[in-house]
Amino acid sequence: MNYYIKTEQMNVGYGEKPVINNIDLKIKKGEIWTLIGPNGSGKSTLLKSIAKQLKPLGGTMYLDNKDLTEIKTKELSKKMSVVFTEKIKAEMMSCEDIVATGRYPYTGIFGLLSDKDHQVVDEAMKLVHVFSIRNRDFDKISDGQRQRVMLARAICQEPEIILLDEPTSFLDIKYKLEFLSILQELQHKKNLTVIMSLHELDLAQRVSDKIICLNGKCVDKIGRPQEIFKKDYITHLFDIHTGIFDEENGCAELEAVRGEAKVFVIAGGGCGRGAYRQLQRKRIPFVSGIIYKNDVDYPVAAALASEVITAEEFEPVKDEVFKTAKKRMDKCDRVICCKESFKTFEKKNEELLEYAKKTGKIIESW
Repeated sequence: MNYYIKTEQMNVGYGEKPVINNIDLKIKKGEIWTLIGPNGSGKSTLLKSIAKQLKPLGGTMYLDNKDLTEIKTKELSKKMSVVFTEKIKAEMMSCEDIVATGRYPYTGIFGLLSDKDHQVVDEAMKLVHVFSIRNRDFDKISDGQRQRVMLARAICQEPEIILLDEPTSFLDIKYKLEFLSILQELQHKKNLTVIMSLHELDLAQRVSDKIICLNGKCVDKIGRPQEIFKKDYITHLFDIHTGIFDEENGCAELEAVRGEAKVFVIAGGGCGRGAYRQLQRKRIPFVSGIIYKNDVDYPVAAALASEVITAEEFEPVKDEVFKTAKKRMDKCDRVICCKESFKTFEKKNEELLEYAKKTGKIIESW
């Protein structure tokens, strides 16, 4: 099979010092690949090497079956555009001026834009919602606006591949989602190939066809999101010792509070997560139950509670589990009930609440 981008035993780094060794990538056209890994693991170094801003220290990279070193700059600029974190010098330039520089591979020696060039610039700015600020000074807009302007610049270059280094870092959640949705749209409409680095693991999990995991020495793992986000792998890759990252749900939680729990939380169906996190913030140890193992509350409870009393999914709560819950509640002074009503499979939790009332526990409703 012919791959659009292919590397063979490529080593990348600075000067004579390698950062990542023996990189073997096989990327099909029209795929979104995301680089993840801790700070300093080589994400930016690899992107700059693919962009020809750094010379590989060994090995070979092919772009559309051509050795990258043999592709001339102007030819490469028609195939590849980059959005990196370095700030560009833009004195007295409007946002539209910045976007228009993306047309330089198609202009003549005087850099004059044709009617078609102006049309492409306008369309790119509208696509990323910066057309309304086209006349504003580029140096006087926010970091988030600046990032979207740079994406418009890359898009109007009409590339076949786009490289992005932490493109969502300065965007709020609205524009993070819009930004990645635009990339997906270009991927499907124009068969655009995207290689980018992301810190937001939940977004990487959702947008990527493939994920490259870097550890500062080599490519630790390559795979589809469901192959990467498996139990304990992200914890291993990022060397997490404080708190946890739940790979299945893409959710990070702070470290649980240790100590003897005097609070029992009755939850389930997603209603308990707010209570769990508030108790953690107040540094109050707690017990929670009875939680089914497939309940959306379970991952957060497992991360933050001193103890979680669980039941097997799709089965009635066993008597011994209920007895354990009552014994654990006996040791607590306070009960927090996050449920307003109880469904068929939650009757044991309803009975727990009644038991709490009978035994005189302080009961709070959340």
